[in-house]
Amino acid sequence: MHHLQDFKNRTIIQDFWIIGFENIHNIKTLPFLLFLIIYLLTLSANFTIISLVITSPHINAPMYFFLSHLSFNDILISTTIEPEMLQIILREGSSITQAGCFTQFYFFSVSTSNECLLLTAMSYDRYLAICNPLRYSSIMDLKLCTLLTSSCWVSGIIISLPHVVILQKMTFCASNRINHFYCDFLPLISLSCSDTSAIETISAINSIPIVFLPLIVISVTYANIIVAILRISASAGRQKAFSTCSSHLTVVCMFYGTIVFNYLVPSEGQFLGLQKMISVCYTIVTPLLNPLIYSLRNKEITRALMKCIFHETK
Repeated sequence: MHHLQDFKNRTIIQDFWIIGFENIHNIKTLPFLLFLIIYLLTLSANFTIISLVITSPHINAPMYFFLSHLSFNDILISTTIEPEMLQIILREGSSITQAGCFTQFYFFSVSTSNECLLLTAMSYDRYLAICNPLRYSSIMDLKLCTLLTSSCWVSGIIISLPHVVILQKMTFCASNRINHFYCDFLPLISLSCSDTSAIETISAINSIPIVFLPLIVISVTYANIIVAILRISASAGRQKAFSTCSSHLTVVCMFYGTIVFNYLVPSEGQFLGLQKMISVCYTIVTPLLNPLIYSLRNKEITRALMKCIFHETK
């Protein structure tokens, strides 16, 4: 009888309550407007990059093909997190069904995994461009570009599936309060009264192809790039070679730096506020900065944008 009662108690929680940012009762309009502006700018900037890559014939290098996929992925991660977060800020918390929570977590997992893999593919592209320039155009053709980007998307979609499958089979009874501004992995499993060893093991295994192997590949490619650049005798040539990969390196450091640091910080006690702030960096700020970094530091994109604006206002 007691076991039956325990089971009934464990099946009560069907919805979660996402707390969001605490202690902002009197100033919630300010963060709401700030994040709304960031979201609208993120959509505008990334859609602009995609449009320029599609419509500008002279922007046809493989780097821009990868960049358009990165922009689409940034739109996905922003749209997965920010509209719900804006509602949470206004209402000072928001209810979400288990299905809705798991769906948000799945798309968040797909987009972050895909971002890691796309940045790795882009580092390989920069490696070929600088270390093997004579064979670059013959190796990095449209077929290889399509294969690499397709592999990134398919890998992100497949690797993220086991988490959601196991989450749906888990029982949540400890509490329904998610102390975050979206459905993230650690806050979710902390609410489970099921055995979490299987999902934690899968998460640890998945971190190898998604985080650690890409980091190793990016580190090795940039080590080779730096050696190749230092071998260039003319300073102008060195500067030109470095400028072609500086934007990508900036984005890599920004994204990987925040995402790795976020999972190193303990997700409890006084560290919760810090973890939320770091999460804001790679889920909200990075998708906005990515297109800005590439457009501001890339003459071809700036030229295409100016040409488009000038043509429209002509």
